[in-house]
Amino acid sequence: MKKCLILFAVLTSLAVLGYGQTATDHIKAGDEAYAQFDDQKALEHYLEAIKLEPQNYEALWKTSRACVDIADVIPAADKDVKTRQMKLYTDGTAYARKAVAANPNDIWGHLQITIALGKRLLMLGKKEQIDGAKQIRTEVDKAIELDPTNHLAYHVLGRWHRRMAEIGGAKRFFGSLVYGSIPKGSFEESEKNLKKAVELKPNYVNHHLELGITYVALKKNDLAKQEFQKAIDLPKTTSKDDVLKAQAQSELAKLKS
Repeated sequence: MKKCLILFAVLTSLAVLGYGQTATDHIKAGDEAYAQFDDQKALEHYLEAIKLEPQNYEALWKTSRACVDIADVIPAADKDVKTRQMKLYTDGTAYARKAVAANPNDIWGHLQITIALGKRLLMLGKKEQIDGAKQIRTEVDKAIELDPTNHLAYHVLGRWHRRMAEIGGAKRFFGSLVYGSIPKGSFEESEKNLKKAVELKPNYVNHHLELGITYVALKKNDLAKQEFQKAIDLPKTTSKDDVLKAQAQSELAKLKS
């Protein structure tokens, strides 16, 4: 009886320490942490799942997501913020590419490439940004082909169009001489795709923030104010919403002034 009790105590201790957990167990635990806005803990579990199953598609794309989400909310005043963000966005891109290699016929790997790579490119030079923009368009088109109802895919495409449209005529002409052809986008297409994202997921704060920014570019300031206010008023559904709401508040204040 005593030996049984000792064995039970040892097994219980090992379970508490995480021994014997499967990749599926770690993914489930990561999802639970993600739902509680604890991205760091979620990342740790997803990485443990990858250690156990290096080709686990779900663990790979969710690791990419966690890397991006952690990087996005690092305070600007923190030490070495840019270095830390670059590493996380780079890691996020790498894990997303591994996810696509593991399962090229599902949306989330392709979508995570667009998100992680897009954030990384903003920290690089013009040539890298232009080359990367072409990659992002290919991946987002594939994502929409795989799932035409995914709100995040239209969000990415809307931001992509605005980013490309911001490269004006003269910049585009001289830039093409130096860097080669630059993809074309339009503010109207940005509006169209972000409105589609809102239609598919109306309670997602970032859709309204980005649609508001596009409305500012189109000089539709009254509509922009409405979208920024919606972003502020909506309940928090992701770990990044506090940062996004603060940005919406800042954008709204600029318009009102």
